[in-house]
Amino acid sequence: MDNFLKYFFQDFGRVFRAFIDVFSAFFNFLNYLLNFPMRMEIIQAYEKDFTTMDWILLLIVNLLLLALLIFLVILLVKFIRWLFRFRIPVKEYDDMVKQVRNLQRDLIRANYEKDRLLNMRITELGGNPEDAYKELADELGDGEPPVDGEEAPDDAEILGERNTFESPCVDPSASRFFRLTSVDNYYKSSYLPPVYENDITLEELCIRFRAYAATHLRLYYELDMIRYFISAMGTARIIILQGISGTGKTSLPYAFGKFVQKDTSLVSVQPSWRERTELYGYYNEFTKKYNETDFLRAIYEANYYRDPHILILDEMNIARVEYYFAEMLSILEMPLVEEWKVDIVTATWANDPCLINNGTVQIPDNVWFVGTINNDDSTFAVADKVYDRAIPIDLDSRADPFECEEVAPIYVSTDRLYDLFAEAKEKYPLSQELSDKLEVLNAYLIKNFRLAFGNRVIKQIRDFVPCFVACGGTEIQAVDFIVAKKVLRKFESLSLGFMKDDLARFNVYLDRLFGKNSMAICKDYVEQLRKNN
Repeated sequence: MDNFLKYFFQDFGRVFRAFIDVFSAFFNFLNYLLNFPMRMEIIQAYEKDFTTMDWILLLIVNLLLLALLIFLVILLVKFIRWLFRFRIPVKEYDDMVKQVRNLQRDLIRANYEKDRLLNMRITELGGNPEDAYKELADELGDGEPPVDGEEAPDDAEILGERNTFESPCVDPSASRFFRLTSVDNYYKSSYLPPVYENDITLEELCIRFRAYAATHLRLYYELDMIRYFISAMGTARIIILQGISGTGKTSLPYAFGKFVQKDTSLVSVQPSWRERTELYGYYNEFTKKYNETDFLRAIYEANYYRDPHILILDEMNIARVEYYFAEMLSILEMPLVEEWKVDIVTATWANDPCLINNGTVQIPDNVWFVGTINNDDSTFAVADKVYDRAIPIDLDSRADPFECEEVAPIYVSTDRLYDLFAEAKEKYPLSQELSDKLEVLNAYLIKNFRLAFGNRVIKQIRDFVPCFVACGGTEIQAVDFIVAKKVLRKFESLSLGFMKDDLARFNVYLDRLFGKNSMAICKDYVEQLRKNN
């Protein structure tokens, strides 16, 4: 060991000293070069014997040293500038890469909107490919229409081309949103929108839906129940189906999804649900992936098509609805559909799904939320703020089987449904007679029960009644149903044990105000409350 240390100090010591000498020599060079007082002293020691030629040589030498000094300074400055030039572009490059990727995402969204509008135009043109191709080419400059003698492209070619995004698909495994990125890839490459039936009426829709459910799914419903469901879609974004188990609460929206050929999304609510992440998922810091839920995938995917889509919250009151669904309730209260956005992430990554904009996902207007409720000891009571924003429908019994002709499913667009609802509200507005009677009923409820119609309930009545009439029902039926479900339901919050006589008098009052047994649903509901308390 001692011999090795002697060797080490002798060999590597010399190397280290030589390395130090390099720096020492450099600093000595700078010291001699920049030590002007010392050099002046040397000059003064020899200046007495200098001739003219010596002074000229002295001047030349000092100019050379000054030039060397300036040259070194220039080199140092250039080195520093080169160093900063090397670093700054790296940051700028990263920023530019992010900007380019954001522009690509914006381009994808723009292409998606263009494709959606083009498909709507093709549908409006009656599915005639040649006319559609010519008109779209003329309007958008998207190519030349077929000349005489040429064969016009078929629907698949037109729609297929216009639904293929210009940007390449993203590998889902490379994105933190695996399922949403998979949705993007499908609609970029494979989706072909259907040709919608735009000549159907609400009454035909109800009749055909009922027949389809009976012949294809062996699900039997009264026609009025179908009318309530379709009218509720024209009134509110949330529908609550409640009743005993086995009456077809989940089957009704499921059957509607099959009928319009856009399968419903089923989300099974769990008893542990208490906050928003149960619906929308969350970003896992450990795996660097986003835990996507069926709920999030359904509302995200619905942005890509115009079919009506039902999202079922099965057993929604097995947990407290006002906890996990509170944000959605607030969002759907926004007056503009463009404001229906839910925050998903705080920052957007370059390979995030195309339709996540600034960390938010748009809740489209072609989605309806249907919650099924069982009222028993294992569930929670639904808060008034949930009921106020929804249309509740009771399914307490199953309809008897019936025979009818087999009916094929249809394609109907959400835009067509909205047009039908708007036409119904214009053609069958609530009559002035019934409007006046509702005002009288409101005054009676305030005086005797301290209950009143809210503005939201009034609007829902004015929206529901015309839709129900357009579905083939009568105005008084619609008023009877909506008053029972939206107004008289609030009786459950009263001390009914001390109000049995008041309830009996109220049923007599309903007959006197609206006509004998005209408000049968209201009367049955009040009578049931009176007997059970």
